[in-house]
Amino acid sequence: MTLSKTAAEYWKANLRIIFICMAIWALCSFGFAIVLRPMLSGIAIGGTDIGFWFAQQGSIFVFIALIFFYTWFMNRLDREYGVDEQ
Repeated sequence: MTLSKTAAEYWKANLRIIFICMAIWALCSFGFAIVLRPMLSGIAIGGTDIGFWFAQQGSIFVFIALIFFYTWFMNRLDREYGVDEQ
């Protein structure tokens, strides 16, 4: 395997996980909180509907979880391609 092919595969995997994380973030912050809120209004969490909860709290929790997931995934990917910092 050539170095350029390895680098291309690494960046392809990197971009794929970025797009997946962005799609999850967009679904939670825009989808559940804005677009799907009328359909979610019957589900209650903490005394309010789940759409409002996602707009105020849920999207922040999902964003933080995505940060930890991305860090874990990229560390694993770096070790796999031999570009880790250790």
